[in-house]
Amino acid sequence: MLNGLWLGFFLIAAISALGQWLVGGNAGIFAAMVESIFAMAKLSVEVMVLLFGTLTLWLGFLKIAEKAGIVEWLAKVLGPLFARLMPEVPPGHPALGLITMNFAANGLGLDNAATPIGLKAMRSLQELNPSSTTASNAQILFLVLNASSLTLLPVTIFMYRAQQGAPDPTMVFLPILLATSCSTLVGLLSVAVMQRLRLWDPVVLAYLIPGALLLGGFMAFLGTLSAAALASLSSILGNLTLFGVIILFLVIGALRRVQVYEAFVEGAKEGFDVAKGLLPYLVAMLVAVGVLRASGALELALDGIRHAVTWMGLDTRFVEGLPTALVKPFSGSAARAMLIETMQTQGVDSFPALVAATIQGSTETTFYVLAVYFGAVGIQRVRHAVGCALLAELSGVIAAIFVCYWFFA
Repeated sequence: MLNGLWLGFFLIAAISALGQWLVGGNAGIFAAMVESIFAMAKLSVEVMVLLFGTLTLWLGFLKIAEKAGIVEWLAKVLGPLFARLMPEVPPGHPALGLITMNFAANGLGLDNAATPIGLKAMRSLQELNPSSTTASNAQILFLVLNASSLTLLPVTIFMYRAQQGAPDPTMVFLPILLATSCSTLVGLLSVAVMQRLRLWDPVVLAYLIPGALLLGGFMAFLGTLSAAALASLSSILGNLTLFGVIILFLVIGALRRVQVYEAFVEGAKEGFDVAKGLLPYLVAMLVAVGVLRASGALELALDGIRHAVTWMGLDTRFVEGLPTALVKPFSGSAARAMLIETMQTQGVDSFPALVAATIQGSTETTFYVLAVYFGAVGIQRVRHAVGCALLAELSGVIAAIFVCYWFFA
């Protein structure tokens, strides 16, 4: 899948460049494409330096949380809910702890770190699966919730914005939180319908109703604020939450007599190992996206979408942020490259860049997750997983656009 997508970027760029040269007489198009190749390779290394630090930092703190028993406590708290949503998973099964850790990593925006944990969770669920080739209900629910991108603290998005010179990297905190809540809710409801899960079970409602009331009340409060106040509140809450999580992990770790420094270093080493393998993928995708943009092919596609949006009488400012949404279901590295490229060409705090950042934080690489997670355990029949995951993905994109107009337009 990724092989075809990457090759397609270059082939489309080549066809577009030939058209501009032979039809449009633009002989300089090839020089622009070659220049873009080297510029994007350089940018990849610059982004990678900060990515090393971010993954190392947050996996260090996540290791403290794990050793302090926070993850285990979360597994116990969520146990009654999982017992209803995944009735085939026995209480106390290791899969529940791994699922909780995966959600914790995703919630902190550590998508690269969440993948190996998620693979362990999927293998653990496969041990309970009576079929070796057909996905179980528990596996489908886990995958769809994973693909819905439940991101509570999108630190990697903050990192990309900081690297591109954003004065306030956390400004997109609330928009991402609202959009990802929408995608996760749609993912859960779609799976519940397909699997006939009893969401009206008293235990399930005891979890969902307070969350829904809290989110609804918070959105009603946000509706009373001006756009400037919304952006300011998002910044304050983003920074406060970020630092608050760090202090919480450290304090609980100290109280549980965890050697927090040694635990941090242990986790940081894992983060370094995860990060060092990402540079080749980042270079590959950023170079391909750069060539696609320099060839004029990407702009041509956006022009088509822009004309359609104009014909419907809608505002077109969000269109420049759509490249991230178009490739996100297939490749996280391609979407990351599109986001960085949008921030570079449009400006890090431009409306399209804010839309792209919110989309990046509230959607997931659906087809990649399906291929990797199910492929790791030999699942061939995925049943309703694709439809539910794509519906959650679409909901996240639409919600991201609407929320950005609410906050930043």
